Order: sequence, then structure tokens, then C-alpha cells
Amino acid sequence: MSNKIQANISGSRHIDIEDHHLLTIRRFRLLDNLVDSNGVVDEDVVDKLKYKVRSLLESDCEHKKELLDLCLDVIYHHHMKAYGLNQLIGFYQQWLKERPAEVPSTETPTEENPS
Repeated sequence: MSNKIQANISGSRHIDIEDHHLLTIRRFRLLDNLVDSNGVVDEDVVDKLKYKVRSLLESDCEHKKELLDLCLDVIYHHHMKAYGLNQLIGFYQQWLKERPAEVPSTETPTEENPS
């Protein structure tokens, strides 16, 4: 399913977000601990996300295609700036609330939660 997030204050630019993008964000926990305690999403936070993804791509990651798709479609989208990332974070948090029972596939099974 495709959704759009607003990429600028005026609402004239948007970025398409697909469910597979959100699943990739969750799988790699890309938005976890991204924003500092002040809660401000600025261009430094956008850069921090890009560095995090770049580091994952440079590692021996088995899901590189998913990460590359996310990069091309969302993270490195020419409209992605701080405002857009803030909208993505909010959209992602709402999406997570609607899917609380799903477990990211990178988690390893434990004795309490054998998958």
C-alpha cells in the first residue's frame, strides 16, 4: 500500500512511502535513537540517518536490496529534508501502533519467544 508524507511545510512536495519501506525501517531499527532528547529533527538528524544506512550497506548485510530501495525511494529522495524526516518518523510511529504484534525478522528467537 502506498502512502504519501508531506516533504515541505507548504505541502507542495511529497514522498511516497510503501509498506516494504516501513518494514525495512523496522527490520533495521533505523529510526531508533535517531532523534536526540530535545526532540528536534534537523538536517543533522537527516545526515545521522544517512550515515547509519551507509554503515549497514557497507557491512555484510543480507538485505542490501531492501536497504537500497529504501535509500533510493525515501532516504536519499531529492525532497527528503528535516521536515520530511519528521513527517516520516510520525507516520512510522503511527504505522507501528497499528501493527504491535508483528515482530521484526532480524530478532533472534529466545526461550521466552520461540519463533
